[in-house]
Amino acid sequence: MLVDEGVAGTRPAHIDLNFGCPVPKVTRKGGGSALPWRRILFRDIVRSAVRAAKDVPVTVKTRIGIDADHVTYLDAGRTAQDEGVAAITLHGRTADQLYSGTADWSPIARLVEAVDIPVLGNGDIWEADDALRMVAETGCAGVVIGRGCLGRPWLFGDLAAAFSGTPRRCLPTMAEVAAIMHRHATLLSQEQGEVHGCTDFRKHVAWYLKGFSVGSDTRRALAMVSGLDELAELLAAIPDQPYPVAVLGAPRGRTSPPRPVALPEGWLADRDDPRPPAGAELEVSGG
Repeated sequence: MLVDEGVAGTRPAHIDLNFGCPVPKVTRKGGGSALPWRRILFRDIVRSAVRAAKDVPVTVKTRIGIDADHVTYLDAGRTAQDEGVAAITLHGRTADQLYSGTADWSPIARLVEAVDIPVLGNGDIWEADDALRMVAETGCAGVVIGRGCLGRPWLFGDLAAAFSGTPRRCLPTMAEVAAIMHRHATLLSQEQGEVHGCTDFRKHVAWYLKGFSVGSDTRRALAMVSGLDELAELLAAIPDQPYPVAVLGAPRGRTSPPRPVALPEGWLADRDDPRPPAGAELEVSGG
């Protein structure tokens, strides 16, 4: 195992096993949301992780299944519980749905009834009130945020306020968002170097600016920014304006139509085959 010198000796709060990723480069190797179908392999991986982690809690994230004909979440939840997992997160979509349509929260409620460990809900939580509604409708112990926080890191403050019973919600002005954007790029630059950090930041620009009135030339320039001073100059030229409340509750991030899941050859034939597919054990994966 390779250990980064910067994190050697530190202790993680928990270790999360992500069996929810639906992207083809992951599922075609038998990983992500494809893996729970192979229930013995899934059990063995979870068991090994829990034992190796010792007193560090292990959590699991999964989807409803591969598709409507290959549902796995109840088996996966019970197996995870039996192997000592501390909590399980369920995304309310099958793998073939990717991020299309509307998440179905009813399986989250069924999983809550099926296991004794905490169940965390995931899928289409765009605002803090969505989280409150999910907990009320499903009985889940908490929520996991994915696309909802893209360009909106203050969502977590809203969630903390909502769960504490406070009605306050953050609606930052454009000037406040600009300051957050620059801080975001600065932190990336400190970690990766300025050029790489600003390049990495580009993908966040459209999410931060969603709904704001910003000229196309400025948006294009921000999407090609390569330095912090350049970023600051471009942001300073955007007129201050109130938060665009019209975008509240709207989906953010990736959307795509449903499509068949890319799987290893013969993957669905035997659920009890414990062998990982050939080529699955890579040092670096896309998951």
